[in-house]
Amino acid sequence: MKLKTARIFACVALVGGVAVAVLPGVASAAGKTVSDATFNPTFSTMKYLKSVVAKGKGSIAVILPDTVSSARWVDYDAPAFKKAFLAAGLKTNQFIIQNGHGSPQEQLTDAQGDIAKGAKVLILTSLDSSSGAIIEAYAESRGVKVIDYDRLTLGGDRSYYVSFNNVAVGTLIGQGLLSCIKSWNVASPVVFVMKGAPTDNNATLFAQGYDAVLNAGGYNTTSGSSNTVNESVGTWTPSVALTDFQGAYSANSKINAVLTPNDENAAPIISYLQSQGLKPNTIPFTGQDATPAGIDNIISGYQCGTVFKPSFIEAQATAALAIYLRAKEKVPAGIVNGTTTDGSATIASLKNVPSVLLTPLWVTAATVESQVIASKQVTTAQLCTSTAPTVTGSSQPTYAADCTKYGIK
Repeated sequence: MKLKTARIFACVALVGGVAVAVLPGVASAAGKTVSDATFNPTFSTMKYLKSVVAKGKGSIAVILPDTVSSARWVDYDAPAFKKAFLAAGLKTNQFIIQNGHGSPQEQLTDAQGDIAKGAKVLILTSLDSSSGAIIEAYAESRGVKVIDYDRLTLGGDRSYYVSFNNVAVGTLIGQGLLSCIKSWNVASPVVFVMKGAPTDNNATLFAQGYDAVLNAGGYNTTSGSSNTVNESVGTWTPSVALTDFQGAYSANSKINAVLTPNDENAAPIISYLQSQGLKPNTIPFTGQDATPAGIDNIISGYQCGTVFKPSFIEAQATAALAIYLRAKEKVPAGIVNGTTTDGSATIASLKNVPSVLLTPLWVTAATVESQVIASKQVTTAQLCTSTAPTVTGSSQPTYAADCTKYGIK
């Protein structure tokens, strides 16, 4: 996939169906440090940061949130950070990539240990803003710069924030569900509206996006109605999402469309309904993160689509910022393309957070090949070699047949 460059300012472009963060040419006293190139699946942009890496001291620590809420943290983000750092010239002892395994205390302990060992920059995806703010205050008190990765820590003390436009993510999910209800000919739709964990600011932003779409479409996401059932709390734990759905479905068997905020929450519910005899293209589900499980559900006709957020772009943008901070070099203005308001900030200088905000994509079965496979974030080997779940009373094709149907190769 050939990626074109731009010389104007940082932006997000669509190249071959893939969202691409574009960096400007940047000059410094030491010469050109970032070329007119894009972040891409080959990580070739990162080599232009080697001169900045050479000026830095200490290490960079990445602390991701968990292994349950999404496959992305282990399968996509961690490997992307490793590739980005190595491509930029960092040695393996100059960075560490960890996972908090769903424990705020583990994240804090990791941060304290990293800083004690010489970390100068901390990249954090907090589990919740309260614990995240404590970690960031600890880092700041020791002169360590923090970048919020993917999730904004409300009331935190970070220098930058890198993520996707999360309200836009929710908007795509809502639009995808309504489109699917129509194309699947769902009669008298009754939508179960699910949410992510209330402790995650992103989940709130996602809901802002899809609630607006559903409300405009005649569904009531505030108090519920004859055609809308709302999840009581919300979660990023798939087993809890399944329990929530089963309770709602037992109470209202008319539910025939489900807004699920990510692939991981959708998967166990789809499996449960398949065990009850659910047929393809019957009850539409939505998703996020373009996981192999989510894509399998899409191509086999159980999920409408998924929001694709290329982690290789997000991780490279974050790594680039961290490399500049580690070297105590001024971050080129062109890398940052916006600001994000932190309404919980008590210090004026922390209210408007310099940000890199990327554009998400809605992926359907027809666009898996051009958008996801072309990006190299997911491979055909992960999708096309397994067999679809057995559904009572029917014979399901293998995913290999589904891949052939949609030209996934």
